[in-house]
Amino acid sequence: MYEQIKQLRKSLGMSQEKFAKEIGLTKNFISLVETGQRNLSTQSIKLICQLFNVDVEWLETGNGEMFIQKTENEKIAEFLADVLKAGEKDQRYRFIAAISELDENDWNTIRKLAEKLVKK
Repeated sequence: MYEQIKQLRKSLGMSQEKFAKEIGLTKNFISLVETGQRNLSTQSIKLICQLFNVDVEWLETGNGEMFIQKTENEKIAEFLADVLKAGEKDQRYRFIAAISELDENDWNTIRKLAEKLVKK
């Protein structure tokens, strides 16, 4: 698994220090994992898979694809969950709240504007 950890970290563009911090470990421990001198706990493996959308089979065996492919609905649901968690002061929250008030005519106007922008 140590090779997959190193490959994943580099794919994410993270230093050992940043990767370790994201999963609650130390840089030294990640260095030892990447050289095969230490193993990750089951809890750390689950956390890595959850945080970075990594396929557990790939992480443990190297088989399959590194990342789990999400559907558009899953991506939208995660985005909206993040927006709701951020709260009313977040600009994304205010934007979503504003567009939720649009009626059919407003949406037609936006569609027409988008089509004009694409043509330019």
